[in-house]
Amino acid sequence: MKLFIKPGACSLASHIVLEETGLPYTTEVVNLQTKQTASGQDFWAINPKGYVPALQLDDGTLLTEGPAIVQYLADQVPAKPLAPANGTLARYQLQGWLTFIGTELHRNFGAFFNPAGTPEWKEVSRSNLQRRFAYVNDQLAGRDHLMGADFSVADAYLFTVLGWTGHIGLDLAPWPNLVAFRARVAARPAVQAVLKDEGLA
Repeated sequence: MKLFIKPGACSLASHIVLEETGLPYTTEVVNLQTKQTASGQDFWAINPKGYVPALQLDDGTLLTEGPAIVQYLADQVPAKPLAPANGTLARYQLQGWLTFIGTELHRNFGAFFNPAGTPEWKEVSRSNLQRRFAYVNDQLAGRDHLMGADFSVADAYLFTVLGWTGHIGLDLAPWPNLVAFRARVAARPAVQAVLKDEGLA
């Protein structure tokens, strides 16, 4: 398998999950401005959506969208608790978290990374993030991870998004459970390996 990434972007979550699976894989960095891969390929020809993550399977099939990729990867190693079994209520709860992180957290960072982001747009987005972070902080009370005791693919996604707060000057100190969660996930060997590989350690 090959994962196309941009260091520190949302593809970090898929990269972390890949490392957690223990499965063999490679990564290739994509320049999202030029749409060129590190090996000189036209990324548009690989992924017509033009963004990361994109996972190329061994048979050449391409899988896109982070939440789909991380669930696929988790299902390749069912002995590991990266995702509850398909068809269980817990699996739908996991999908609820992946959707929430994508639509309520990830999306609200767009104003800060978009050159067209206006001060008004950024202010609304910051307010949204603060409310959503307060909710997640409450949900993490008394638990190590979003789904309970076990690290799941949703935790990899939340960790990735929380890492962007420093780029927009949003201090996580008001939400101590988020601070503790981020430190706990960062200490995982797989996460350490990925952060080093992406030049983020």
